[in-house]
Amino acid sequence: MIRNARIRAWVETVAAVISGILFIVTLVWRDWIERVFGVEPDQGSGALEWAIVAVTLCATVVFSLLARSEWRRAGELRTE
Repeated sequence: MIRNARIRAWVETVAAVISGILFIVTLVWRDWIERVFGVEPDQGSGALEWAIVAVTLCATVVFSLLARSEWRRAGELRTE
């Protein structure tokens, strides 16, 4: 039971870190999609980048809260 909680906590922590990095990269370097993939899906308007910023911000917050909850639960399971 503790092992499953710890694995889930690690997965959620890694997901929070990855989405946080993507959030920061997109916020700072807005044309990374065009440079990395060589396409302009929004024809240069920046709408896709702002959508990615919004989605990754929400994902970072959600994954962080889930990871925090899971780490606390794993700590409680260990003390019982």
